Amino acid sequence: MGVTFEGYPEISGEEIKAALDFSCRQILHVLPEFTDKFQHAFSTDGFYPPVENRDWTCGFWTGEIWLAYEHCGDERLRHAGEVQVHDFLNRIDNKIAVDHHDMGFLYSPSCVAAYKLIGSREGREAALKAADQLVSRFQPVGEFIQAWGPMNAPENYRLIIDCLLNLPLLYWASEETGEGRYREIAEKHIHTAVANVVREDYSTWHTFFFNRETGAPDHGATCQGYRDGSAWARGQAWGVYGMALAYKYTGRKEYIDLFRNVTEYFLTHLPKDLVPYWDLEFSEGADEPRDSSSAGIAACGMLEMCKYLEPEEAAHYRRVAGRIMKSLYDNYAVKDLETSNGLVLHATYSKRSPYNTCNPGGVDECNIWGDYFYMEALTRMSKDWELYW
Repeated sequence: MGVTFEGYPEISGEEIKAALDFSCRQILHVLPEFTDKFQHAFSTDGFYPPVENRDWTCGFWTGEIWLAYEHCGDERLRHAGEVQVHDFLNRIDNKIAVDHHDMGFLYSPSCVAAYKLIGSREGREAALKAADQLVSRFQPVGEFIQAWGPMNAPENYRLIIDCLLNLPLLYWASEETGEGRYREIAEKHIHTAVANVVREDYSTWHTFFFNRETGAPDHGATCQGYRDGSAWARGQAWGVYGMALAYKYTGRKEYIDLFRNVTEYFLTHLPKDLVPYWDLEFSEGADEPRDSSSAGIAACGMLEMCKYLEPEEAAHYRRVAGRIMKSLYDNYAVKDLETSNGLVLHATYSKRSPYNTCNPGGVDECNIWGDYFYMEALTRMSKDWELYW
């Protein structure tokens, strides 16, 4: 079954509870500052500043609030979640910074979660409108959802691996409305994405371009990785979780093998403490920052895939996820409210390199999705969780 990290300890039930208890205390502690505002995508010197609901990352903060509400049931959390859902409805109604593919990142952990947990009608309305916004970015020529930029712009006629986590919003919309168009577009995008972003060695491209006239595959490139041919750690982690979700929603057996191979590439490129550097190009002893958020994302993907595998293989991935989470809890998690207003240290949003064309920032800081997926993995390990995705 590949790499097992035999001899590494797994996170215990007591540690899972302690981690979730602390997460709830931290979220309640900062809630007065982050109910009408959102946490920035990444911290500065360990502390998130408050921002308006404009970034692609804001849904993760609301997702943390809902995960905390699930764990401790404090009504202050429910109130804050409802305030933020109302803000998300306003955002999609007024088309505030929604001209991109990240509608799932924004609306699944915030508004779909609110609908599933408390029956929020505003959550349902906002999420369905977000699904409509997402399908508006579908390119029939090439059969993919365009990630960024003006539609049909040659320099942005591409998809990115992250979008595999945006597609559950479309499956949910199909189930909720009975309209097959959402599901059909999601499945076309999955097929196009997995056929092109996974390389022969099962590393992954961050972005992949298509011919605007014919839809034919053109070339892969990075935007946030170290170089075009390297494996950006977070992109590979999106691949791990994305393949698990692709199988969940399509039932296509070939996605199980893709999951195994993409996951094995991720695991075999981890350093000794099981938390990757920001790009898998780097190995033990490199003078490069880590990306703790990638470890949490990959753990969630493995825990999701456990539901669909035979018991022996499922137990293998559950153990590996438990060992990764043990390292995050021991070595990366915030343990003191005065140290940071986040949950997990040593993440990387975007580090400058010769090929990294994204704005640099958030290096060796908390980042908002890292905190969210840390909580999601802990929640998955603590109960039979109904996922927001």
